[in-house]
Amino acid sequence: MFLYFILCLLPCYLTMAVDGVTTNNIAKPGCQSQCGNITVTYPFGIGTDCFLDYSFELTCNNSYEPPKLFVGDLQIYNISDSELRIFTTISYRCYNQSGVVDYDHVGWTDLVGFYTFSVKNKFTVVGCDDYALISGTNGADFSSGCFGLCSQARDVPSGECSGIGCCQTSIPKGLSYYNATLGSVKNHSHVISFSECGYGFLVEEDSFVFGGVNDLSTDYLKFTNKIRSTMPVVLDWVIKSDGTCAAGVNACKGNSTCYDVVEGEGYRCICKSGYEGNPYLDAGCQDVDECNDHGTNPCYGICTNTLGSYTCTCPPQFSGNANVTNGCQPIAQKSSNNVSTTFIIVLVFGVLVMLSGLVGIYYGIRKRKLIRLREKFFEQNGGVLLKQKIKSQQSYEAMTLFSTEQLRKATGSYSQENIIGRGAYGVVYKGILSDKRLVAIKRSKLVDATQAEQFINEVLILTQVIHRNVVKLLGCCLEEEVPVLVYEFISNNTLFHHIHHRLGGMSWLTWENRLRVASEAASALGYLHSETTMPIIHRDVKSANILLDENYTTKISDFGASRLVPLDHEQVTTLIQGTLGYLDPEYFNSSQLTEKSDVYSFGVVLAELITGKKPIGADRTNEEKNLATYFTNAVKENRLFEIIEPRLLREATLNQLQAVGNLVKRCLSLVGRNRPTMKEVAVELEGLRKFTTHPWAQKQIGNESKSLVLEVEQSDLYSVPLINSITEWESYSGISNTSLEGNNPR
Repeated sequence: MFLYFILCLLPCYLTMAVDGVTTNNIAKPGCQSQCGNITVTYPFGIGTDCFLDYSFELTCNNSYEPPKLFVGDLQIYNISDSELRIFTTISYRCYNQSGVVDYDHVGWTDLVGFYTFSVKNKFTVVGCDDYALISGTNGADFSSGCFGLCSQARDVPSGECSGIGCCQTSIPKGLSYYNATLGSVKNHSHVISFSECGYGFLVEEDSFVFGGVNDLSTDYLKFTNKIRSTMPVVLDWVIKSDGTCAAGVNACKGNSTCYDVVEGEGYRCICKSGYEGNPYLDAGCQDVDECNDHGTNPCYGICTNTLGSYTCTCPPQFSGNANVTNGCQPIAQKSSNNVSTTFIIVLVFGVLVMLSGLVGIYYGIRKRKLIRLREKFFEQNGGVLLKQKIKSQQSYEAMTLFSTEQLRKATGSYSQENIIGRGAYGVVYKGILSDKRLVAIKRSKLVDATQAEQFINEVLILTQVIHRNVVKLLGCCLEEEVPVLVYEFISNNTLFHHIHHRLGGMSWLTWENRLRVASEAASALGYLHSETTMPIIHRDVKSANILLDENYTTKISDFGASRLVPLDHEQVTTLIQGTLGYLDPEYFNSSQLTEKSDVYSFGVVLAELITGKKPIGADRTNEEKNLATYFTNAVKENRLFEIIEPRLLREATLNQLQAVGNLVKRCLSLVGRNRPTMKEVAVELEGLRKFTTHPWAQKQIGNESKSLVLEVEQSDLYSVPLINSITEWESYSGISNTSLEGNNPR
């Protein structure tokens, strides 16, 4: 045993005699590696030829104490292997006792080079009478918004951002530019005693803690300084000289591995296991001497370093496991080499058998755990209740319970390439089932376990929704942590795309087709409101949730925010959900959800359809920013024909346009009881559709219609003749002159 002790200590003394500490390469040789308290690692660099690419060129400003580090005009908070933290910019607007703006600042940030805003950030609004719109680009136009509302100081919670005094919303992956625009509901007139200002800013979610009334009442200079000095914005960075690792030559040096950054249009490098250093410098990553780190790599025998790893063996005349204390035991001397050889063979065979058994046990345990986990998720998501209800209703064909394997196979294990949409309630994937059916598979957000019964009831009712203009729910999978819903696949994009992306196919959007799409959508919503087992309020009606199939047939989709209304209730109280620009003001102010909330949202879609304008336009004047308000005022002031898309003045009669304008105005009434029902809207639109195809529609154009078009547009862009048959339309639809009085442009 004494010999064993000496042999175990020998490697330790040898290690102490040789300097085995490797200094990691940080910056390019001869270049500055520190600015103030921030370490600068290559590919970033300060000075000429000290960085990999111009996007990684940094500036150290020594006029500050301590010095400050910048990339372009953005001050850097710190740098890591995959992220960059910078100081945020803040939009703010402050009011005086008279409701007049005293201080106003619009914050924006435009990233340069290979940087994008991380999804770790949240767009945050702080204020008691404020809303903010964030708009930007991530390869496509992006906009979102958030409200911070409260009426009394005692109602404002501290430490949580729940919409009362503070609101947060997510940003999309790949965002490279944004600006934040602030607005107020009542110019802080009712909260000026404890909240003079509203703020909007992007910030790392984990670093921000809402201070409640203290934050609302703090002077705006102190508040903005607090946010800027302690709460950074996170940026993702990548190397993308060729785009991906497979594109050709990349910047990764010796003993490092290149890996593609998902949705980042680039790649990064990382040292292989057993190596450390800077994978972007010519020296590459260096071997780590694991024998020097006994805490991480314990060895109670002879430790031998190898490239990328190490070995730990017992000293001569000892055997066992040198990685554990007293793992090496003396070997008894044998009189015959044959006996020793036999023993070694038996020992090796026994170890192999034992390892094979352990591997089999491991995979068996793992498989059973996976089965139990899926059973847990199935029960947690209401699967047992769903099976009971399916059996009791004898509706096996109406609802299919898909397995996890089926849906993972259909989507390529939920590959990023198969993503066809993202929303507030989940991510949608395109999938191909084993029977070759194309489906849309939606992975929802986490469902509250206490709401499982309500979720199952709603799923069962949605499977019974059978209407040619409603996307069909085919089934679901409850074996995953979040419920997965399977819908029929609709191939021809959204109505929003066809209205606002002219290259996407505006040529088919004639007046007749617009009326058809509107009529089909109204018919579907009317069906949900009044003809299902239990009325369904969609709660997120917008052009982006109206899909078009290969024949341009309308399909209402996305019931993620929908609510079922008991037959003995006319309204339900809910947390406010919806999309900025389409949200019913009465529902927003009262939290009382009714079918008329869908009518208001549909009115915005109709206005969008005949004007070609988006519901919220950040680039439009204040008067035109909100389409609903702008449209209603135009109808009241007899300016309807000034805001209608010019081509429609060639394709429709004045009475048709006036009738739709009046219908939109009624739908957009601020008082819900004054709005028509969806059934009434559908009937009026269907009447207009029949009129467009009536033989009278081919008659000669009247002088009144001609003169209007000449005033609005000078060039003849369309060959479709205008129709002026006021008397014919009145006799067909039953609308009298008095119903149009005050709205005729004459």
